[in-house]
Amino acid sequence: MFLSFSVYSQNKKFTYIQFDVTIPIRGNPDRNVENQYTHEKGSWFLPDGLGTKIGYGIHYKKWIALGIHCGINWEVTDKLVAVPVFANFKLSPNIGDETRITLQLGLGKAIALGRGDLMGDYKKISLGIQNSDDVILFIELNHYSFPINNQRDSGNISLGLSLVTF
Repeated sequence: MFLSFSVYSQNKKFTYIQFDVTIPIRGNPDRNVENQYTHEKGSWFLPDGLGTKIGYGIHYKKWIALGIHCGINWEVTDKLVAVPVFANFKLSPNIGDETRITLQLGLGKAIALGRGDLMGDYKKISLGIQNSDDVILFIELNHYSFPINNQRDSGNISLGLSLVTF
């Protein structure tokens, strides 16, 4: 009985660290143009930059989590480098023995580097699949509420990979 109590008390870690790498994607305007050498059409989507985020927070049995995250996102087409700092809320219910579906919502502020004092709200939502090694493959929508290139706001769709350590 003492041994089981000791093992139970050691499994009380309730913090996590999460590291994400994302690639923003854009629609290819030349997707219907046929290559004269290979006679193949272009791909539907093209990579449009690179992003990374890191976060720290608390969780309850890997099912629900709340943390503070920050990162850097680079978008080639918009010539934008943004640094978001945001609160992240995550739900990860089990959908199988070793698989979870992951929904993350983020809300905070973002600063555009190299654009003077350009700053605004940041919002994100992502949906992914988490395996037993706590690796998440996800799709993410980002929104920045500051004007870029004569647009009222900016945003992107990204594909990403995340590693979570509990």
